[in-house]
Amino acid sequence: MKKLFILAAVAGAVLLVVRRNRAAKAEADLWREATAEA
Repeated sequence: MKKLFILAAVAGAVLLVVRRNRAAKAEADLWREATAEA
């Protein structure tokens, strides 16, 4: 049972990091598009 809890915690942390990276990339892409010279 303890291993299952640890595995779930690790999976949750990985998911959080992946989501944060995707959000940061999307924000950077929007900023790049908004500030690009036409």
